[in-house]
Amino acid sequence: MDRRQFLTAAVAGGAAASLVSPSAEAQVSPVQTSARIVIIGAGAGGTALANRLVRRLEGAQITLIDPRREHLYQPGLTLVAAGLKPGGYVVSDTAKWLPEGVTWLPERVVAVDAEAKTVSTESGETLGYDWLVVAPGLVLDHDAIEGFSLDMVGENGIGALYAGPEYAARTWAAASRFVEDGGTGLFTRPSTEMKCAGAPLKHTFLIDDIARRAGNAGRMNMVYAAPQATLFGVPIVAEKVRMLFEDRGVDTMMNRTLTGIDAGARRATFATGSGSEEVEYDYIHVVPPQRAPDFVRRSGLSWADRWTDQGWVECDMATLRHLRYPEVFALGDVAGVPKGKTAASVKWQVPVVEDHIVAGIEGREGTETYDGYTSCPMITRIGRAMLVEFDYHDNLVPSFPGMIAPLEELWISWLMKEVALKATYNAMLRGRA
Repeated sequence: MDRRQFLTAAVAGGAAASLVSPSAEAQVSPVQTSARIVIIGAGAGGTALANRLVRRLEGAQITLIDPRREHLYQPGLTLVAAGLKPGGYVVSDTAKWLPEGVTWLPERVVAVDAEAKTVSTESGETLGYDWLVVAPGLVLDHDAIEGFSLDMVGENGIGALYAGPEYAARTWAAASRFVEDGGTGLFTRPSTEMKCAGAPLKHTFLIDDIARRAGNAGRMNMVYAAPQATLFGVPIVAEKVRMLFEDRGVDTMMNRTLTGIDAGARRATFATGSGSEEVEYDYIHVVPPQRAPDFVRRSGLSWADRWTDQGWVECDMATLRHLRYPEVFALGDVAGVPKGKTAASVKWQVPVVEDHIVAGIEGREGTETYDGYTSCPMITRIGRAMLVEFDYHDNLVPSFPGMIAPLEELWISWLMKEVALKATYNAMLRGRA
């Protein structure tokens, strides 16, 4: 496939169609039921599942609870933070994606009583359920970084792209000044689990590339700082990133956790294994610790012996079913599984949850399982990316073997991120991918 053929296929939706899971294409008669299904969260997982269940079930009472009026295409935030897309590129109306036959309750959940099978909202309403899907996303714990607040983003050399399109755009405002003025850039990530762990690396690569294109590479001191010992969770990918960083002169500070900043002095404080360390910067990209929403922990749905400081939902890693409450499932970022806090993971998790709920309603066991698949179009420069796909066991599982080499910087992988990914994402929201 040459560049022209790929673009034609992508625009026509061919690339998206190639990623359609087999179960999405299955034509089956709707199951008659009066089951009450509550989905917490109208993000990628909750919306995609609602669309699929409406087609699979007839007569079900499906309620989706989420106060957010705007849906965010989060994979686009790295592009906004590099000045490659406007903030509006990632924003759409939540209502646009919801199917008829689903009741949307625009409120915040405050508690789940898994024994009584009820969900309570902040207005005091209580809903009973037969099946519950917990898909509220996660919380960015910015307060955990001493001296930092979101209103600082965009000023004094501070960026934080995860917080939404406004902050991604402000991040670019700060990063672009850094690119012009030069100095030391610190690019961080947290010690907790996090959504799209490749995003901090992408931001580092993109700002470095933009500086090089501006002829300012010699004025930049690029430093990637992380609490982990390696640059990526998959060893072979970590080594490839290490080689690229070495080639481009990006220094690393491993085993360092960002704990605070002094915005006025432009000084960051890191926890080390033996104490703390202060580092001056001209630009810093802050990625805060990330945790489950408080109601998950308060409701007793979290693991008791894993991620105890983060609160992810206790569930089976293959079926995403809660281990103590079989009528409860976790989906997306909040799921307590070893990998999978990406939209690509959600795409493969949703059919699994759908299968087990429909099977449960029919009085049988579901058969679909999730193998931990996740995908990271690792942008390494403008116009080039590595399409890294892997599973729970760190096996590389390329979707296009023979066409897209996962560890090579390719224009086609860049186009997958730039052109095809959003089409696939939107198809997923509609329950069609």
